[in-house]
This record gives sequence, structure tokens and C-alpha cells, in this order.
Amino acid sequence: MKIVKNKISIKKLNELAKAAFGELVKAVVDVENEVMVVGGELHSDEEAFLLQRGSKQQNLWGINLYPGKYPNKEWIEFDSIINLRPFLGNKTRGVDNPKVREKIVKVVNKLVTE
Repeated sequence: MKIVKNKISIKKLNELAKAAFGELVKAVVDVENEVMVVGGELHSDEEAFLLQRGSKQQNLWGINLYPGKYPNKEWIEFDSIINLRPFLGNKTRGVDNPKVREKIVKVVNKLVTE
């Protein structure tokens, strides 16, 4: 797993994808601290990694990145079991709140470079 605080290239994400799942890289985004963890086998592993470093669970959201589809909008998939948070109003594996999705996209776009 790799924490991304500054930048990560699409090339590096492609390498991570090929080494693990082929087309996708799992990631967890901290929308408050504007960091993400990539390259874990499970979103829950990445979530635990960030929690151990002081992130708050309500700010962590699981996504899948498809570097081969970059920069199309579809390159970010909002789908993770860690997103099931009925107590926060998120009742699906997706990210139901459009404002939260926008924050996630903003963080990802800030951290990923060509």
C-alpha cells in the first residue's frame, strides 16, 4: 500500500493495477486531509492504514480507479463495502451524497498526474 500525499502518476497507477487486479486499483480517499491510499488488496486494509495515521472514519471513502480509462469520467468508480454507512445516510456501496462524490473527485484529480 502507498499513501499519496502529493502526487502519483497514471503510469504508476497502471503498474499497481497490473500487479494486483489487472485493470483497477483500489483506493481509499480521506476527503478532509486530501490524501489517499492506493494498492491495497482490500479497501478495509487501506481504511485501517489511514485510521492508524489519525484519519476519521467518516471522512474515508472507498473507490476503484481504472487508469486505462483516464481521464474519462468513468475512470473513478464509487463502489466499496466500507461506504455502507447508514448512520451517515449512505445506505449503498456507492457514495450517495453528490457533494461527497465531488470532494472525492477533487482530491483524486489533485493527487493524480499524467
